[in-house]
Amino acid sequence: MSYAALNQYRTTAVYGDADEASPHKLVEMLYGGVIERLATARGALQRGDRAAKLRALSAAMAIVEHLRLSLDHAAGGEIAANLDALYDYIGRRLLHVNLHDDIDAVDELLRLARGLKTAWDGVAPVH
Repeated sequence: MSYAALNQYRTTAVYGDADEASPHKLVEMLYGGVIERLATARGALQRGDRAAKLRALSAAMAIVEHLRLSLDHAAGGEIAANLDALYDYIGRRLLHVNLHDDIDAVDELLRLARGLKTAWDGVAPVH
């Protein structure tokens, strides 16, 4: 996991345990951060708060991009390639949400992010 992802997490959330987090825990936290920001963006869309929507979507995009850049394609093989494609799709959908204020697309992204987090939570960390 890149230090850029850790720094992004630190600048967009207040979590003291990010400094000592294992790579596995850090990914778990980043997925949680994406979910939190998507939920914030959804609420901002419902309220018509464009500034809050943009902040939340930008933060979600930054986290997803850090996750994408942190993929180890050599070690991860097909799984890394599939995650890369999924992160790319999520990034394009985030842009769509920003341009079209599409709450249904936010709901889709929330389902995807929750699914990723649930799957990741089921993976045993390497010690």
